[in-house]
Amino acid sequence: MLYEQIAKNKRKTVLVMFSFFVLVMLIGAAIGYANFNSITTGIILAAVLSGFYMLLMISNSTKVVMGLNHATEITSREQAVILWDTVENMAMVAQIPMPKIYIINDPSSNAFATGNSPKNAAVAATTGLLEQLNQEELEGVMAHEVSHIRNYDIRLSTIAVALAAVIALLGNIGTRMLWYGGGRRNSKSDSKDSGGATAILYLVSIVLLILAPIAATMVQMALSRNREYLADASAVELTRNPEGLISALEKISGQERPMKQANSASAALYIENPFKKENRGSLFATHPPTEKRIERLEHM
Repeated sequence: MLYEQIAKNKRKTVLVMFSFFVLVMLIGAAIGYANFNSITTGIILAAVLSGFYMLLMISNSTKVVMGLNHATEITSREQAVILWDTVENMAMVAQIPMPKIYIINDPSSNAFATGNSPKNAAVAATTGLLEQLNQEELEGVMAHEVSHIRNYDIRLSTIAVALAAVIALLGNIGTRMLWYGGGRRNSKSDSKDSGGATAILYLVSIVLLILAPIAATMVQMALSRNREYLADASAVELTRNPEGLISALEKISGQERPMKQANSASAALYIENPFKKENRGSLFATHPPTEKRIERLEHM
């Protein structure tokens, strides 16, 4: 059952990432057609911009994300003995290098992992998590975060954030160009169009520019929800104890106190939504319903 769940979620992830790239190319095509009368120009612009953003995010993801969430690195075991030993043990079981460890001074219970590969990954835990969870529960949470690292979810999440940012930026550029430039396409070629095909394509391009950022957010959230299920399943593989993670999820989700130090751009990275307020059945939800996560864990 465990390996079937992991395989299923990996297949879904491929589909979601493909959808992301299709969105990037579509919005690039829309910009090119509406503003330059050239779909190819728009696609090239989108490809170059998305590639630049991904390289930038991947090369600096840990520092950027930890800085945004006000996390402080601990550099020795004596600073947080239990957390250090737990992360070290889970990394050893997962057969990955020991990730860097950060602590966020926040009373709300939460944790996340980031980085671009297992070689330079990092995990962060809030002070609230360390105070409120017992050893078994903390082990379940750290196994979940280490699983994100081992499964390369951290790189995938970084790419998703970069692509969502690119789509939002492209949409903004495209609509501004239309607003200020009026979509300066070749009027002679337009006049040759006896039907209404050009007008229809132009309208479709405008709709794409407006709706693509919303669609990108939906895809990013779908990816995040899918990754959480996979990390839960992988965590059980590491600990052989679903009860620890189940209990931890119940405690974390049952706490109504939102985080004060969390950054909205990285909300999907946390094991639970740090801001608490969201409709778990919504397409914009950052995480799957805790009840469903627990139900899956109980059947493993």
